[in-house]
Amino acid sequence: MIILGIDPGYATVGYGVLDFDRGRFRVLDYGAVTTPAGLDFPERLQIIYEGICELCDRFKPDCMAVEELFFNTNITTGIQVGHARGVILLAGRQKGVEFFEYTPLQVKQSVVGYGRAEKHQVMEMTRQLLGLERIPRPDDAADALALAICHAHSAKSNLWKVKT
Repeated sequence: MIILGIDPGYATVGYGVLDFDRGRFRVLDYGAVTTPAGLDFPERLQIIYEGICELCDRFKPDCMAVEELFFNTNITTGIQVGHARGVILLAGRQKGVEFFEYTPLQVKQSVVGYGRAEKHQVMEMTRQLLGLERIPRPDDAADALALAICHAHSAKSNLWKVKT
């Protein structure tokens, strides 16, 4: 199963692509789709859309694991991330990729075994589970890989499944 993990954002969209077969992970790619700060917001959304479409075309993922939107104190940023997330889901949908959503708590529980784990613990465990020499950078890519791991761990259960 090829899983495309996505950590949504509008300046940086982290992605991680894993092949999960017989309980083993193989990292196919990870990185970020980035948008320049000076561009108009619709242009940034277009870059994100095209980037996700390109990843879908290149890796032909079986599914996409996307972090659920979490609103912190800045509602404006949350709304912009929500727009970017919508574009990400649309791109996947148009490429025929089923998507699944996971909360940060679910990802931490799945990767570390503790839902209140610190970010550095999740990143280190992601590195270890994937057999990487160093923690993936940018942080958004490490988060996306953690999302893909979370989906692999819960793919056989419909408990966390949210279909479009």
